Amino acid sequence: MNDPQQAVFAADWAPASWLRREALQQPYYEDAAELAQATAQLAQLPPLVTSWEVLALKQALAEAQEGKRFLLQGGDCAESFADCTSPIISNRLKVLLQMSLVLVHGLKKPVLRVGRFAGQYAKPRSADTETRDGVTLPSFRGDVVNGPEFTAAARRADPQRLIGAHAHSALTMNFVRALIDGGFADLHHPEYWDLAWVEHSPLAAEYRRMVAGIGDSLRFMETLAGPIAGFTKVDFFTSHEALLLHYEQALTREVPRHPGWFNLSTHFPWIGMRTAALDGAHVEYFRGIRNPVAVKVGPTVTAEQLLPLIDALNPQNEPGRLSLVHRMGNAKIGTALPPLLEAVKREGRRVLWVADPMHGNTESTSNGYKTRRFDNIRGELDQAFDIHAAAGTRLGGVHLELTGEDVTECTGGARGLSEADLERAYKSMVDPRLNYEQSLELAMLIVRKSVGADA
Repeated sequence: MNDPQQAVFAADWAPASWLRREALQQPYYEDAAELAQATAQLAQLPPLVTSWEVLALKQALAEAQEGKRFLLQGGDCAESFADCTSPIISNRLKVLLQMSLVLVHGLKKPVLRVGRFAGQYAKPRSADTETRDGVTLPSFRGDVVNGPEFTAAARRADPQRLIGAHAHSALTMNFVRALIDGGFADLHHPEYWDLAWVEHSPLAAEYRRMVAGIGDSLRFMETLAGPIAGFTKVDFFTSHEALLLHYEQALTREVPRHPGWFNLSTHFPWIGMRTAALDGAHVEYFRGIRNPVAVKVGPTVTAEQLLPLIDALNPQNEPGRLSLVHRMGNAKIGTALPPLLEAVKREGRRVLWVADPMHGNTESTSNGYKTRRFDNIRGELDQAFDIHAAAGTRLGGVHLELTGEDVTECTGGARGLSEADLERAYKSMVDPRLNYEQSLELAMLIVRKSVGADA
């Protein structure tokens, strides 16, 4: 079958070709035979997503590049096996659905929903080891690698956790698919998405007015035309940082009727800022898969570094193939982003620009908590829209760390959370996340900025 979407990559590429390059942020496994046994078992397990879903997402991302859609990508900083429960998964889905409803209503265009879950079990670390009270152990690298408890047994890199990550990802995907197929995302019943703990939120009244308006419009259209297909279900995709290359390689497969290789652990893998070296193992792995891919771009990246990276990952300049997720920080985006936009535009590279206003704004408080100020998150996103408008480029999406739980991890927002509030409900194992109110407030900001930019 001739596939016009097939990308032409190097003839010598194979899922294991990354082994010839330097692979950063990989755990040290003491027993190579145990690792080989686990990856061999993983390679025989069913895939988590399908090739046709992957290609559908690539087409939708191409439409987002043209301004016909807006990408909403969000979820946990790092999933844990213990959080693979129905309330946590459904609440996370509720937040993304509510945010997307705000965006659809305000932007008047389809929203592409991508969950940062069902595989986000690995995290990069600034150091390989951690020392407490004179004891040094391997750093916690996420549940796919080791445990968070500060003991030698827990911090050992365990290959069997690769199998556990696949199982928990499959359970998460199964539940999300069942919810969506069962009408959980039905626009006729947005009350299904309510979160009990935000009943008295300062934003609740505004959101409910918006829902009521959408409901009235929907009933009016169906009175005239009868039931309209498409309002009972939504397309939903998954993403994670493809950090642990043994795991990704084991789930990279060839499929019937679609030439090439697909990473079937997720629809939309991305490369983090720490592993985006042009000659590194992650870029080598990513250049050979047919999935749409993304790269995080930090404030130290220059145009001279970025353009060759774009060419390596998208040599055919294929629409929908590559997203660039800038995460500069509120204080740096004004100087760091414009030269990159100018260079990519000048060279005619097709990319989807996405803003991550979270990772460049992380700081530590006097009482030892890692947090992010909502004002800085909002400020970076606000600047991002203005900078793209000035450059004649398009900000086509956002990438957020958020949760549906009643956490107090980022200060500020609708309830004005302070440093003193952090200890009340700080649950994240790695990075601070937006709670529901802060997420919804950010969605409303996106609508105001996007409508203003298009005016």
